[in-house]
Amino acid sequence: MPDTPSPHADGLLAEGVHASARPGTALLRLTTTQDRQGILDGAWWPRTRHLATELPGLISALTERLGPVTRIGLDSGAWDEMPTRVTVDEHVVHIDGFSVGDDTALVTRGDQDYFSLLVVPPDTPVDAARAAMAEAVSTGNPKQAVQILIDTST
Repeated sequence: MPDTPSPHADGLLAEGVHASARPGTALLRLTTTQDRQGILDGAWWPRTRHLATELPGLISALTERLGPVTRIGLDSGAWDEMPTRVTVDEHVVHIDGFSVGDDTALVTRGDQDYFSLLVVPPDTPVDAARAAMAEAVSTGNPKQAVQILIDTST
C-alpha cells in the first residue's frame, strides 16, 4: 500500500490509514475505505486558529490524497477569521462558514463527494490530540467529533 495514494481512474481511493502530512505543519490523518462505515473520514490538527496560515497545507495534503478539493466547510466561531476562498497551486477552494460548532470540517471533492474530518483544537496537548485523531480514523467509528474530543479529554 503506498504512503501517498492518489485517486484511481474510477474515482475510488486507495484503502488505508495515512499519517501526518509534512512534519512541522498541521497534522492530518485520513482513513480511506470504499465502504466508509465510520462517521468521520479523518482528523486534522491545525497549529493555530489562523485559517490563512493553516488551510494551504491542509488543502495540499488533501489534494495529494483525495484529488482536487472544491470546498471546505468549517465552524466560523472556531477561527480568528473566515476567508471565503483560498487559492493553492492556482486552484481556488471555496470556504463555507457554519455556526454549528460541531468540531468538524466538511471537505468536498468534485461536485458531491464529501469527507468529514474531526478538527482537533490547536491548543490540545499532544497525547490527547493523538488519541482523538486515532479514534477518528478507527474502523467503523460510531462517535461524533464532539464526543471523541470529550472522551479523549481534549
